[in-house]
Amino acid sequence: MTAAKLLPGEYYVTRDDELITTVLGSCISACIRDRELAIGGMNHFMLPETSVERLTGGDEAVVGTATRYGNYAMEHLINSILRYGGKRKNLEVKLFGGGKIIPTLGDVGQRNIDFVLEYIDTEALKLVSRDLGDIYPRKVNYYPRTGRVRVKKIKDLHNDTIVNRERQYRSAIKDIPVEGEVELF
Repeated sequence: MTAAKLLPGEYYVTRDDELITTVLGSCISACIRDRELAIGGMNHFMLPETSVERLTGGDEAVVGTATRYGNYAMEHLINSILRYGGKRKNLEVKLFGGGKIIPTLGDVGQRNIDFVLEYIDTEALKLVSRDLGDIYPRKVNYYPRTGRVRVKKIKDLHNDTIVNRERQYRSAIKDIPVEGEVELF
């Protein structure tokens, strides 16, 4: 079986029998699929949301790609599923992540959770499963064709890989121009 591994700020959609996997700290992944046509995908976003104005002006103008923000990541994922032929009325959503894995930082995980739950409610999407919050990183394996998800909470970290990856990503995206083709309204 082919596997797609997602990093922060990425998303992936498929019609094939594939595995999509990622490792989450404070980030959120939404696993969304058309349950009738078995078209689905996953995103991995790091921060809750931003506006077009904030992305194009001031300090935020040079910060990262658009899909690191939840509002862009959710729109990109859903629009890609619809472009593949999925129907909005058939979409089901599963949410994971939002852990507070770095005690000394603010609780971006909880902000991500608050954002994504409000987004699901506002967009009237069908939330069928979630595993959010807590203090543990998670490894998520998603099979869009069946909708099956396997989640492993990583309770015993022997190194700082996930924490360092989140810190490096936050640092790296500061100098990357914002790009995106989703129009927010």
